[in-house]
Amino acid sequence: MLWLYILVGIVSLAVGLILGFLIARRYMMNYLKKNPPINEQMLRVMMTQMGQHPSQKKLNQMMKAINNQSNQQ
Repeated sequence: MLWLYILVGIVSLAVGLILGFLIARRYMMNYLKKNPPINEQMLRVMMTQMGQHPSQKKLNQMMKAINNQSNQQ
């Protein structure tokens, strides 16, 4: 009878791991769809809307600053 408890425990653990992975994956996919990471093209459009003429140097500086800020958090 002990082997049955062990088998049920192992199967339950495996099912929990698989379900946890699938739920976390779905959550992250939805999060990234709603909040996409900022890329160079989006930054260029934002700067143009603010009335600035973005140069490649300025875009690189801002992307580096954004990446540094996200790495510090």
